[in-house]
Amino acid sequence: MKYPEILSFDDVLQQLDSFDAIIDARSPAEYALDHLPGAINAPVLDDEQRIRVGTMYKQVNSFEAKKVGAALVAKNIAAHIEALWLDKPREWRPLIYCWRGGNRSGSMAHILAKIGWPVVQLDGGYKAFRAHVNAALEQAPALHFKVICGTTGSGKSRLLEVLHANGAQVLDLEQLAAHRGSVLGHLPSHPQPSQKAFESAIWNTLRRFDPALPVFVESESKKVGNLRVPAALMEAMRASDCIALTLSRANRVRLLMADYAHFTESPASLNEQLEFLVPLHGRDKIKRWQAMAVEGAIPALVEELLADHYDPAYLRSIDRNFVRYGQAQPLELEDIDAAAFQAAALILAP
Repeated sequence: MKYPEILSFDDVLQQLDSFDAIIDARSPAEYALDHLPGAINAPVLDDEQRIRVGTMYKQVNSFEAKKVGAALVAKNIAAHIEALWLDKPREWRPLIYCWRGGNRSGSMAHILAKIGWPVVQLDGGYKAFRAHVNAALEQAPALHFKVICGTTGSGKSRLLEVLHANGAQVLDLEQLAAHRGSVLGHLPSHPQPSQKAFESAIWNTLRRFDPALPVFVESESKKVGNLRVPAALMEAMRASDCIALTLSRANRVRLLMADYAHFTESPASLNEQLEFLVPLHGRDKIKRWQAMAVEGAIPALVEELLADHYDPAYLRSIDRNFVRYGQAQPLELEDIDAAAFQAAALILAP
């Protein structure tokens, strides 16, 4: 076999989980936007260098740009070899890619192959991967979803976590989106990924599921924070069997107080989010809720938010959006402790 071996993404997909490393040779900014699952970033040009060489291409000429670019690329690849790969054995087999499978990944793949490693270069680069993800998510998944429905604070996300821990197949869109799905769902210090990264994470999760087993998912809306759930996936979820999870109002308040403790510590952040509800509830009510937050009356505020905002919105939408909700399997949580969630999970996936 001659190395580097250049493979299409269809060929790479068959062995994607068997590479010893997946190396993204693009700049850090490109990598941050989205990348192949499990890839590490070892840029042959950093963001500033990429701009510098690109500017030379346009303003001077390609020959001068290539000379400068080659020097930078060689220096960066040498640094990566010394820092990351000197301890790798001869049989270490990495997959390397860049934007289109051209000069950047080609340079790195050539050098690593000359050392003697069985290197694979992705033909078409990230663009080929992205095209595959787009095409896959345009199709309804051939999976049997079980949609966990329930009002805000009823424990849907916690139940998914327990199901996953028990070995059940779970698609946790809120976890992938780094958002709890409501107007107050932003997670401090956890920015949401890009739309492309969100879609890549969904694709990577779906591809691992066994079609013979159910996939548990929460009854999300079309958007989770600022991110859109792929339309074909959303349609499949909304046509699937449902589970109607219920929890007492008092326990829902307790659960939300625990899950949203950061708002108790920072009433200003809570009040900033409450501003988004002014068009629905009017300035006077929002001002009163904001005053409750400042005064520390968080349990009473949560109770009012459930009664006046979340529960009515849920009841208006659930039957309309999830067509099998009328035949949903009922499931009542007795408490919010670990034993209660474990008991519920065992009912769904013994």
